[in-house]
Amino acid sequence: MNDLDPLSPNSADSQRRLMVALALAMALTFAYTYFAAPQGPPPQAGAADAGQVVAGSDAGTAAPTAGTDTTPRLPAAGTGPEAAVAAADAPPVRTLDFQREWAHYTFSTQGAGLVSAELQGPKMREQGQVSIAEGYKLLFGGNVPPPPQMNLARPVAGQPLPLSVSITGPAPLAADARYAVAETGTPADGTVLTARQGPWEVTKSLQWARQGFELLYTLQVKNTSAQAATGELQLHYNRAIDPNNEHAPSFFGGVGNLSYASCRVGEEKHKLAPEQSLPDAEDSRGAVHYFGIDQQYFLSALYPLDGPLQGRCDFVATPEARGITASFPITAAAGETVTLRFGGYFGPKEDELLAAVPGQALREATGLAATAYNPQLTETIDYGMWAVIAKLLVGIMKFFHGIVGNWGVAIILLTVLVKTILLPLTHRSMVSMEAMKKLQPRIEELRKKYADDRERQNMEMMKVYQEAKVNPLGGCLPMLIQMPVWIALFTALRNSYDIYQEPFFGPVWRDLTFKDPTYLLPLALGISMIITQKLQPQMGDPAQAKIMTWVVPIIFTATLLNYPAGLALYIFTNNILSIAQQYGLRKWLEKKGGGDGGLPAGTAPATAGGKRK
Repeated sequence: MNDLDPLSPNSADSQRRLMVALALAMALTFAYTYFAAPQGPPPQAGAADAGQVVAGSDAGTAAPTAGTDTTPRLPAAGTGPEAAVAAADAPPVRTLDFQREWAHYTFSTQGAGLVSAELQGPKMREQGQVSIAEGYKLLFGGNVPPPPQMNLARPVAGQPLPLSVSITGPAPLAADARYAVAETGTPADGTVLTARQGPWEVTKSLQWARQGFELLYTLQVKNTSAQAATGELQLHYNRAIDPNNEHAPSFFGGVGNLSYASCRVGEEKHKLAPEQSLPDAEDSRGAVHYFGIDQQYFLSALYPLDGPLQGRCDFVATPEARGITASFPITAAAGETVTLRFGGYFGPKEDELLAAVPGQALREATGLAATAYNPQLTETIDYGMWAVIAKLLVGIMKFFHGIVGNWGVAIILLTVLVKTILLPLTHRSMVSMEAMKKLQPRIEELRKKYADDRERQNMEMMKVYQEAKVNPLGGCLPMLIQMPVWIALFTALRNSYDIYQEPFFGPVWRDLTFKDPTYLLPLALGISMIITQKLQPQMGDPAQAKIMTWVVPIIFTATLLNYPAGLALYIFTNNILSIAQQYGLRKWLEKKGGGDGGLPAGTAPATAGGKRK
């Protein structure tokens, strides 16, 4: 069973990478401690008429787009005299443009499929790849072109167009059959196209909701022959990929931006990216719930509108293309028409929109009942094993964003909230660390005294800690508790469309889900971590202390350089709060305890001779 989320090879792998990244720095801390001391969406409302066909001279009909025919040509369905006659009788190739409030769709009558599905709006763009030079150019007031609009339907050369259909069997129908456009109906909201080949007459009805990203896709397959016909009806969704704009995740290379051929069959959710193994043939047969192309923050999906259909899914994933074909058996008696209805969603993976599919706008436009099948497309927003914490963090950030209107500030307020919740724990930890700092002269004397007897050294050190009622591992506990929050926040930033393309301050940090192109935030994080380490008691010899003070923060910073800026902002803010808390606690303990700095009862600083006062 494959996990659903646009991480490679899946969301669990991505989360494990971050866990390793964070644990790498922590491992040095634990190793050192072990040897140094004993173990103890877009708006839904819009214009009154949000969509229209960009028509030619005939108002009220879906006319061909002006200019030359730019429809991608697919391989011919056949060769020889019969194919030539069929081509001569076929309708001319036309392109149909549908301009909606939040998307611009272009169809070709050759295959009656999409040649473009370009989403509109500032947030509905490809994830930008901003270089270091461009980042500093933005920092000093320069301009960098924004990334292109997200196009969910790029044709693949030689492959069927998205939304095209074919029939296999004794009497096949090609995916690139030419369709005639009906000049009736409501072209502002959709169109009707018809093709005839062999015994089959296929009528496609495409009806868009006036608002949102949904489609009603009705297929009527008529057997025009005098005898029964059987076959397999195939729905295709292929999408070209630019490898330069897509990258797999790596330890130091970021979180990735892969697209997947995706299909849910029965209770299994399958998806495929390049270099992944194909799902087993038997696993991809059964009740098909939905299928399409699943990307990081966007989804192109079709689903049987009247409930899951028995069929199968076939996957294609190369560096240049992703494809999914859903196949359903079809049998029609002489003169019989078989009707299949599919819903479609082509837009951002915004949880409220996906949860409502089929949405109210589509219901009103098509007369769907309130009990229409819901394909549970929210499953494509996969937070993995951290779902509970990640969803909670997103909910809290949404609340803060509703107050301050800035997602960066919302992340800062989230940090303050988590820090406040953990305050009792961190307070005890810091008190323990301050007490350990006062014990360092005695600990150093024990190390020197029992330098050749490590076992005796640890026993004597344990006695000192027990007398002082100090836990040498207490300083690590707050960081351990914060790690799940960091990983869950990373997962939230990687999957939540609410935060996607949302800026902090200024033109540089214009997408908190993407890395900081200037690396200023990660570097500030590293400096703050060094300061935090210097405030803690230096346990062990000078070499070990240098590792904890310098090497660990450097490794931690290098690991996070290419991770989302929102995560660096959270950890940096947390470090600043920790520094302020540690400094304030130290001043309070000094004021409360006088010259010994608030040393716990029963413990006193060592004299120069190593004896207690």
